[in-house]
Amino acid sequence: MNLIILTTPNFLPDEAEALTALLSHGLYRLHLRKPGCTEAELDALIRQLPPVYYSRISLHDHSPLQARYRLGGIHLNSRNPDVPAGFQGLISRSCHTLGEAARYAPLTDYYFLSPIFDSISKQGYRAGFTEQQLRQAAEQGIINEKTIALGGVTADKLPYLASLGFGGAAFLGDIWSGYHSREDIPDVIEHFLKLMGRGFR
Repeated sequence: MNLIILTTPNFLPDEAEALTALLSHGLYRLHLRKPGCTEAELDALIRQLPPVYYSRISLHDHSPLQARYRLGGIHLNSRNPDVPAGFQGLISRSCHTLGEAARYAPLTDYYFLSPIFDSISKQGYRAGFTEQQLRQAAEQGIINEKTIALGGVTADKLPYLASLGFGGAAFLGDIWSGYHSREDIPDVIEHFLKLMGRGFR
């Protein structure tokens, strides 16, 4: 399974340092998701990250920055539904129904299906699928190696996701809920390495 980490929507203290630490410890893919930020704010964050890791970064907003820094991926969503002209990297997409997943899977390298579990970062954001629906989707091939589980994912749920055939999991609240500053980076990395020991690549 592949492990993906999303940034929090808001900017965090010493965030670039924390993101660099995750990438340097083997993070497969980082998604920069800051829906309310300006292009200048996101540009400033990207410039603080080592260029050697740019190929492992996917962008959710302000697509001109992808070309400027040659970032490795573009993530499509309701705000940004179209692939930029001439883009050559990885394409991912947000899907919130199984119908969307079936529609967009052939057009993407991988896609997020959410919310799989009750959200950690969004209070009141409940799981969007029953176990029966997920198992049926797996039997139909809708859930496969291109499907990334998002929403309330924690380490103890990984065997269940693997049993359904998910290709990976995306983490947000589970990674960032206890982070406040660079002093928390060692704890973030310790938690990340435990996740990596659960069969991720």
